[in-house]
Amino acid sequence: MTAKPSNPWFRAKRYGYGSGLPMAWQGWVVLALYLLVTVGAAFVLPRLFPRPEIFTSAIFAVTIVASLILGVICARKTQGGWRWRSGDES
Repeated sequence: MTAKPSNPWFRAKRYGYGSGLPMAWQGWVVLALYLLVTVGAAFVLPRLFPRPEIFTSAIFAVTIVASLILGVICARKTQGGWRWRSGDES
């Protein structure tokens, strides 16, 4: 996914692959929702699943799904798209 979004929400990383910090309020909202879901799951899921083995699986599933959603959003809304960067671009 290297298409340039018309209004990027995340800065491109200078080195490596992926997104940097948010540069628009929409990016900050997405990041805050991700943190709310992952941290909130740690407080809500123990009440729903009192057995440790089920709680562990549930927390793992919530984290994986939330991370995949965040990754797709970041890939589509990163300045310049997701690609490898070696730091020598202007």
